[in-house]
Amino acid sequence: MIADILTVMWKERKGLLRSGGSRIRGVLGFLIPMVMLGIYLPLQIGRALVEGPWSLLASVFIPMMLAGMMIPESFAGERERHTLETLLASRLPDRAILFGKVVVAVGYAWGITLMLLLVSLVMVNITHWDGRVLFYTPIMVLANVALSLLFASLVAGLGVLISLRAATVQEAQQNLMTATLFPLVLLQIVPLLLLNVVPNGKALLRKLVAAANPTQIILVVIASLVVLDLALFVAAMARFKRARLIVD
Repeated sequence: MIADILTVMWKERKGLLRSGGSRIRGVLGFLIPMVMLGIYLPLQIGRALVEGPWSLLASVFIPMMLAGMMIPESFAGERERHTLETLLASRLPDRAILFGKVVVAVGYAWGITLMLLLVSLVMVNITHWDGRVLFYTPIMVLANVALSLLFASLVAGLGVLISLRAATVQEAQQNLMTATLFPLVLLQIVPLLLLNVVPNGKALLRKLVAAANPTQIILVVIASLVVLDLALFVAAMARFKRARLIVD
């Protein structure tokens, strides 16, 4: 099983820097976050990037973006290039094909995100050196490592489900973008409703923020993402039926 997964991963490595069939778009998708997080933000924000929660934004959005660029290619790309039938006709087990594609997308998004966080940390220390090395707090290290992995896995799991049904890569990308942006929009709407609809909403929101324990919130978010990721992968395994995909 492991050997079969590695075989699929070896095949998938060719598409690491390809987005929508374009290697230029894939390279730009890699370079833009590198420049923004690795150079621009350290210069603009400075020490707050390490001492505050700013790095969490990168740990959420960068892996989602990178995984979201790659995972639509997983099956919709094979279908578009008319290579899906050949892949499904091979002796590779269903789970090896599925896991191999997911692991490459998650590993790429997670690895690049961790590398960018390290580059930004080095840049902050170089540009704001005061005689001591700046580093993330232990809880921020845990949060950055765990959240970047889990958000990459979240988008990969959701993206595989969408890619299995999509006829083209563009369709898969559009559906995945809609599915990932919708919860983010809700997160913006809820505070607005709390402020404008609920009586004394502003005071209630301030009370909630003041009473919040950052460590507990991070642990709850991590636990919730683990459950959600597992549910998506179970759904993907249930959906991935070789005979059904050939008919589709």
